[in-house]
Amino acid sequence: EVQLVESGGGLVQPGGSLRLSCAASGFTFDLYPMSWVRQAPGKALEWVSTVGSSITYYADSVKGRFTISRDNAKNTLYLQLNSLKTEDTAMYYCAKGGPYTMSTIPPPVGQGTQVTVSS
Repeated sequence: EVQLVESGGGLVQPGGSLRLSCAASGFTFDLYPMSWVRQAPGKALEWVSTVGSSITYYADSVKGRFTISRDNAKNTLYLQLNSLKTEDTAMYYCAKGGPYTMSTIPPPVGQGTQVTVSS
């Protein structure tokens, strides 16, 4: 059974930073690309970023501000969020696979971690 446990969210001021983590289990982590997706209140799920074995992809809205990484020895996915904006406020989920278009994002598996950017 695939399990994904996100953590690291919080309340931060605009311009601030956070580091999200996702602990994965139930599958061979290093064989799959891994992604972050997010869902703002009242909006659809949005793909944010994907990391493969040696390549990364980012949505235009976060490129240059967010950095995705993975530690295969720890079965853990990370997302460093810098220069946060109020529009980054959302529940963040990690997902197996990717990159995704809006129509292919899978339903979240984990409980997500809330990021709130507000002054």
